[in-house]
Formats: sequence, structure tokens, C-alpha cells
Amino acid sequence: MKTVEDYMHMPYRMEIVEDREEGGFVISFPDLPGCITCGETIESAVANAEDAKRAWLEAALEEGIAIEEPDDIKNYSGQFKLRIPRSLHRLLAEHSKKEGISMNQYCVYLLSRNDAAYYK
Repeated sequence: MKTVEDYMHMPYRMEIVEDREEGGFVISFPDLPGCITCGETIESAVANAEDAKRAWLEAALEEGIAIEEPDDIKNYSGQFKLRIPRSLHRLLAEHSKKEGISMNQYCVYLLSRNDAAYYK
């Protein structure tokens, strides 16, 4: 059985969101449901996050709640195949050529730009 210290050393993903209404930053751990905290600065929020994570883990162990281990990035290859219409393929090829980059680089740029916009 793992201890609190075992779990504290695992690389749990931390999500930091700026609270534009009230100020400061909110931090949560997606793999630890309900483990959330905040702080006026990023530094204070991160410090509070470590305390919140420890308290969450201690409570889960005391209550016998199953603790999910963090997802390992090594489980992802960085590749996926996608079938698209020929017309879209042509447009992507033309735009990437115009930018002077490969179509793969251009598609990664588009995906990351859209993903960043989604999380705003």
C-alpha cells in the first residue's frame, strides 16, 4: 500500500487558471477530483496546491478512497492518423507552403492555437 509521501512524489498534472473576476489563481489536479485551491499570486497558489494535495491524499487514504495515479506521458506516441477531404488537404498544403513549413508543423500550429483558445 502506498503512503502519502509515495503519492506526493508522483507527477500529478496541475492546472492553473487565472481568476479574472476575483483576482488570483485557481489550481486543481485533474486526477484528484475535488482537489482545488487558490492564491493571490502563482507562487502562493502553487504553495497552497502542495498543501491541498497532501490534505486530499491523507483524507482519501483515511477514508479508503481509491487514489488514481497520474497518467504517464510515455503512454502517448505523439502520432495519430486522420483522413480528411482532398480539398482540405490541398488547402493545408498550400497554406503550409506559403508559411515555409511542413504540413505537419502547420497542422500542429493550428491544433495548438485552437486548443489554447478553447481553454481561455
